Amino acid sequence: MSRKIASQDTLDPRTRQLLRALIGRYIRDGEPVGSQTLARHAGLDVSPATIRNILADLEEIGLLAAPHTSAGRIPTARGLRVFVDSLIEWRPPGERQIQLIHEGLAAQASTQEVLREASSRLSDISHFVGLVTVPRRDRFAFRHIDFVRLDERRVLAILVFTDGEVQNRAVEVPRPLSAGELEWIANYLNQNYAGLGLAEIRERLVAELDGERREVDRRMAATVALAQATLQPADDEDMLVSGQTKLMGGAQGLADVERLRELFEAFQRKSELLQVLEGCLRADGVRLFIGEESGVTSMEQCTLIAAPYASGGRVLGVLGVIGPTRMDYDRVITTVQATAQALSRTMAERVG
Repeated sequence: MSRKIASQDTLDPRTRQLLRALIGRYIRDGEPVGSQTLARHAGLDVSPATIRNILADLEEIGLLAAPHTSAGRIPTARGLRVFVDSLIEWRPPGERQIQLIHEGLAAQASTQEVLREASSRLSDISHFVGLVTVPRRDRFAFRHIDFVRLDERRVLAILVFTDGEVQNRAVEVPRPLSAGELEWIANYLNQNYAGLGLAEIRERLVAELDGERREVDRRMAATVALAQATLQPADDEDMLVSGQTKLMGGAQGLADVERLRELFEAFQRKSELLQVLEGCLRADGVRLFIGEESGVTSMEQCTLIAAPYASGGRVLGVLGVIGPTRMDYDRVITTVQATAQALSRTMAERVG
């Protein structure tokens, strides 16, 4: 008879090895695993009867479940969490793997293409859904700005950022501005604020004018008004998603059609997924959400593996993979970690 297991924190080495073997077989085959199979493949010199007792104990504390149609067991979300946290044997990505991904990302022309390629690579390598959040433009420093007069009350602002991205923004101005005034304002901003982020520029302009405690002349008033209108965060695309259809069918596809439909709708809305990913911005490395841990109802049959990417120690966004809870955690965790490191290198070269 097996010793009664009080909780997942009191698993003895034999029980841990059995649980590791069962989850490994389940991830590989996708079928409930029985005591006879474990007796042959777990590497333990114990009888099937003893294994059945251990499995019953693991089921009682919520780490395994027994489908009605089979005498075997499958891991629960809690069982997978124990597996990932303390039983999985995985290695960090190799430098060559990171370098290969980095070279592919660096070959892209624009930052948006880099991020889209990262999302696509995550999907292609993992065979699941790849996600990358897009940094807000106000997280980037601007390199140069020009203004073109469109009509009496509209100006086209041409913003060039340090990563090479160019944005054109049409803004309303409080009074007509001549071509000479627009040139003076552009020169003033380029000479005094190039290399700073948009939010910091807005704050410094206001602070400097407040600090002078004098009546602001018309030209400086126009500079502040135009900068405030131009340097607002733009409504950029906030998340790139690749490979949604890889969750359909196949050996590891999601079987619940209704839940799959809800998940596809979540990809369209993005808000729930973005909230989960933004919670990883300050994570130290890879984070996992298994089943209901994400708090997103449509992902109760899925696992999200995510990691932040950064430039110069400043976190820019988060990338990750969504797949069924039955996945090769070792391989996918390594893929996410390698892509995060490669994307950080690429962004560091662009942002500086």
